[in-house]
Amino acid sequence: MKKIILFFKIFIVSFALIIIIGLSAYAYLRGSWFRSPDMPHVGGENRKEAFFTFLIVGIDHGVNTDTIMVGSYDAVNKRGHIIGIPRDTYVDASRSVKKLNAAYSAGTRNGGGKEGGIGQLKSEIKTLIGFVPDFYVCVNFEAFENIIDSLGGVDIDVPYDMRYDDPTPGHELHIDIKAGYRRLDGANALKFARYRKSNIGSGITDYKRIENQQAVMNAALEKLLTPAGLLKIPRFVQIFNDNVGSDLTAGNMLWFANQLNKIKGTDALTMHTLPTSGTSGPPMYYELPDKVKILDLVNETINPFK
Repeated sequence: MKKIILFFKIFIVSFALIIIIGLSAYAYLRGSWFRSPDMPHVGGENRKEAFFTFLIVGIDHGVNTDTIMVGSYDAVNKRGHIIGIPRDTYVDASRSVKKLNAAYSAGTRNGGGKEGGIGQLKSEIKTLIGFVPDFYVCVNFEAFENIIDSLGGVDIDVPYDMRYDDPTPGHELHIDIKAGYRRLDGANALKFARYRKSNIGSGITDYKRIENQQAVMNAALEKLLTPAGLLKIPRFVQIFNDNVGSDLTAGNMLWFANQLNKIKGTDALTMHTLPTSGTSGPPMYYELPDKVKILDLVNETINPFK
């Protein structure tokens, strides 16, 4: 039986950042709605000044982490980076399935719950990037559609026809999106982000799907950072409450809201993908990390240390 739910490599999780930006902007506009701004505190020696890192996780109906990213924000230079990590990335774990996306599920067992899952995922990500992210943001996929619809849809240049049908009960998926410049509502934007292959076997690579996901994120961010988008911030507050979990405090978010007011344009946020050297082949098809290229990318983008 096909497991379409596992096929989500939807980046809705990165929309957690958009929700936080929106919620923070609302706090900024309302002034006293939250308590005073509270610059997040991060420990450790030899840290860069006012440099923060985030684990960004997207979870489906169960405990599958179908989107995993690590982001950073440099408050001195007013720049952010997000590195998307393929969910099948190989990690040296003690369990039989050594894919990164199995870490959260493993951590939730034996009463660990969400905190156990996040803790396990952070530990395994450290083996890839060399440090544990400071904070986490966790969002479920329903937030994706809600945010896009609240923004009035997103404008996307669809590069090719996307057609796929799976009638499996409980996991139905029907995609029919024509190539061309189109405004996609929440449901179709989610399908665009999920698309991987057609029923006749043709399809795209995992990395091309990440590019599509990033295109939707950038389109949504552009709409959010407009006067019309900011007027819709109250709706994001409800979306945040319903769909997002984080260890950032309300005061932290207000501090980031003040930072948002200093950022101009979307060029300040750059998207990347964790470098790999290929796959292990059958039966597991692990994505094999390219340690040298990962080190270079991390040092150029999200490394919080001097």
